[in-house]
Amino acid sequence: MNKSELIKTLSEENNISMEEAVIVVNTFFDSIREELVQGNRVEIRGFGSFKIKEYEGYQGRNPKSGKQVAVQPKKLPFFRPGKELKEYLNK
Repeated sequence: MNKSELIKTLSEENNISMEEAVIVVNTFFDSIREELVQGNRVEIRGFGSFKIKEYEGYQGRNPKSGKQVAVQPKKLPFFRPGKELKEYLNK
């Protein structure tokens, strides 16, 4: 399922307009994104949690040429599924 399919499903199952569904979905994702940018953890009970992991820079190697390259430090989102989601998927 992609974002547009989620919007369509939300609209159909809750008898709201597509415009309202777009606002709800965008607000939901924007809220999660903003909390992560601020360094906060986002937990949705029964589903899972999101957090940012920070990785230090290091000296890597280009596999094609073999030359060393500097890999910059980076932040990546990390999702950990909740207990209920794991149990639901493994019924």
